[in-house]
Amino acid sequence: MIFQPLKSSQKYKITYILIALNITFYIYGAIAGGNIFFTGQNVVQTLGQYNFLVLEHGYYYQLFTSMFIHASIIHLGGNLIFLLIFGLRAEEMFSLPEYLGIYFLGGLTGNLLTLTYGLNYLSVGASGAIFAMLGACIIYDRKSTQQSIITALVFAFLIFIINMGVNVNILAHLGGLIFGLIMGYILALKHQTNRGQYAISYSYQVN
Repeated sequence: MIFQPLKSSQKYKITYILIALNITFYIYGAIAGGNIFFTGQNVVQTLGQYNFLVLEHGYYYQLFTSMFIHASIIHLGGNLIFLLIFGLRAEEMFSLPEYLGIYFLGGLTGNLLTLTYGLNYLSVGASGAIFAMLGACIIYDRKSTQQSIITALVFAFLIFIINMGVNVNILAHLGGLIFGLIMGYILALKHQTNRGQYAISYSYQVN
């Protein structure tokens, strides 16, 4: 059986779709709050991750919807810049299922860690998912080219440290980043194995 290389998710332009969804959610929240620069508080509490509602009332959907809610237009713009950069790069590296798995499971990992902040914590943003994409891209790039991953790890955590600050959900960033680094490493090994099998099969067919 000849191995067929994975199709890139690039043809689906999933990054642009995610950007559009984030913008759409923001417009909805801004209209609901009556201020173009900020998302309405009622939307933040309903679709953001309010730990009290998640843990005490079973609003588990917030673990996912919070990835599309941003507190302000500046918050949204900053995240979308990084999503555009690392999302388009990820489309060149991963298949569509891999891309979506890294993004949403990475974001979910960060949000689950966020639950440890306690009942009164309220969190919004796609940062955990984006950090997962960042981690996956840089570790995959180094590992798939047979280079040391140490510099990739240093670079990843340098970006993590730079993005620390007041009102920043550090655990969401950290959870997403670690998940992305692990998945990027695993996928690099998987793709290397698949390429090796394909090369052997191709050689056999030619002979």
